Amino acid sequence: MSASADVVIAGGGLIGLGIAWRCVQGGLSVTVVDEDFGAGASFAAAGMLAPITEASYGEERLLRLCQDSLQRYPSFVAELEAASGTDVGLRTNGTLQVGFDADDMRALDELHAFHRELGLPAERLTAGDARRREPSLTPRLRGAVLVPADHSVDARALHNALRTAVSAAGVTLVANRIARLTVENGRAVGLTLSDGSVLPGGTVVLALGTGCASLPGAPPVPVRPVGGQILRLRGDDPLIERTVRALVRGRAVYLVPLRDAGLIVGATVEEKGYHSQVTAGGVYELLREAIEVVPGLAEWELSETLVRFRPGTPDNAPILGLADLPGLVLATGHYRNGVLLTPVTADAIADLVATGALPDVAAGFGPDRFLARTGAEL
Repeated sequence: MSASADVVIAGGGLIGLGIAWRCVQGGLSVTVVDEDFGAGASFAAAGMLAPITEASYGEERLLRLCQDSLQRYPSFVAELEAASGTDVGLRTNGTLQVGFDADDMRALDELHAFHRELGLPAERLTAGDARRREPSLTPRLRGAVLVPADHSVDARALHNALRTAVSAAGVTLVANRIARLTVENGRAVGLTLSDGSVLPGGTVVLALGTGCASLPGAPPVPVRPVGGQILRLRGDDPLIERTVRALVRGRAVYLVPLRDAGLIVGATVEEKGYHSQVTAGGVYELLREAIEVVPGLAEWELSETLVRFRPGTPDNAPILGLADLPGLVLATGHYRNGVLLTPVTADAIADLVATGALPDVAAGFGPDRFLARTGAEL
């Protein structure tokens, strides 16, 4: 066995590294284990920080958590960039939502009415107004809604910056496959690796995304894989300056610009377990809608196609808090909002490890909510 750390974290994506950074800043010794750092959902994420455009009826509590995390982002990024020397590509110029036909516009109007009902900042635009803000948009669009408070970030750059920052702060990073959760006398006490070695810890944090549902030795966690096909394109000059989300005759697509004249197009939503893969149909549909929105993309290079798996939960909200097993903390189930929720999750779980209690902003997102709903164990 290695020397015991105060905290051992299973998962080296944005969530795991964010928690590690806050814990080590709090004076705790931290070890993070991942088979392939940065190759999971973080690698594919578009990086939208969009609590308002992602807002849905019945998910107001999740909206408040997302808004809280967005408010933390500017200072989180400034601190991280100073610690790592890495520009993470934060954009703060909003999201433009556009539609093409009468049904699209009715859907956007309903969303805008929901925004107004909740007092969220959003502005209805004519098609001309939208094209004045983004001249590369097609003249065939019918109208738009501008959400100025939404941001975006380069998720890969963010992950690289976090990895650099945690290493510099003294976090131990272990590249190995986790074989099982180590449990002794009814308490989680560490992680057993594929080579049989054990990394002991005073507290174990599961931040494995979809992997939290299948880790041997861990209690069941209601997380499922939701596949998504993502495309990356590259051109000589940027075509859009802000995130564009579109309904193209009822079909949804988003386009997120990157710092280096790149662009992310996504994303399919596939409830197929781990059987999703890059398909000709999925790529065709995403490119068809993206080019309909920004015709100039037809001349760009298709530089990358990939599939990753979002960790979905029954209510689309994350699972944050103490597991039924003593010594074990859960930080998973972030679904579409893993990048957005990194700052608030990192702060909340670090507080929980240090004090034994979640802060108020994260209260109500524990695994016990599923027990209360079903009356059955997870």
